[in-house]
Amino acid sequence: MSRTQRLLDLIQILRSHRYPVTGAQLAADLDISLRTLYRDIATLQEQGASIAGEPGLGYVLKPGFMLPPLMFSEEEIEALVLGSRWVADRGDERLAFAARNALQKIAAVLPPDLRESLDTTTLLAGPDDNRADIDTALPLLRAAIRNEHKIHLNYRDGKGQASQRMIWPFALGYFEHVRVLIAWCELRQEIRHFRSDRIVSFEVYPQRYPRRRQTLLKEWREIEGIATDRN
Repeated sequence: MSRTQRLLDLIQILRSHRYPVTGAQLAADLDISLRTLYRDIATLQEQGASIAGEPGLGYVLKPGFMLPPLMFSEEEIEALVLGSRWVADRGDERLAFAARNALQKIAAVLPPDLRESLDTTTLLAGPDDNRADIDTALPLLRAAIRNEHKIHLNYRDGKGQASQRMIWPFALGYFEHVRVLIAWCELRQEIRHFRSDRIVSFEVYPQRYPRRRQTLLKEWREIEGIATDRN
């Protein structure tokens, strides 16, 4: 375990306790000696961590202390890299570029040992052999969701039946080989799911729909165990 990782783990352990924890217990949790623990606590205090206590009495992290925003565990780094690689492979061109760019920004400010973990992680995202040409549509759909704009949709369901819908898009689901637009459908007067590969054409309207997307998303989450229709 790197020292950076150990310091992060120490902060996380202290954060999980409301009352002082003995140095012996902290050292045991981290599998280090008491001398190393005391040095680590002193280092964190020098860096601004509000840790109160002393040997023999125990230590407690005072409320209000925030971790530096770019301190990650090795598993968190693996999750970031794997997620970014997945998005880069399955997202549209703009989203893929954003994922790679964000990872580069994180790498630029990480401590050297964590940067090495980011550069050398061996978790890979496999290719999507069924990837469709989505670079044009998905950025426009994401923008409509962000701006809470209505969309007029020409859609063809799984049986080949065509329909026109006025929808209020509020989420976009990325599955292994399918992208699903989640929206309130004015025709059906309920939340519906529209596969992006079945969208024939669409037009984004300039006016906003009358409800907040956060409210729609909350309602969808409450019924997602029931609503299984994918049109």
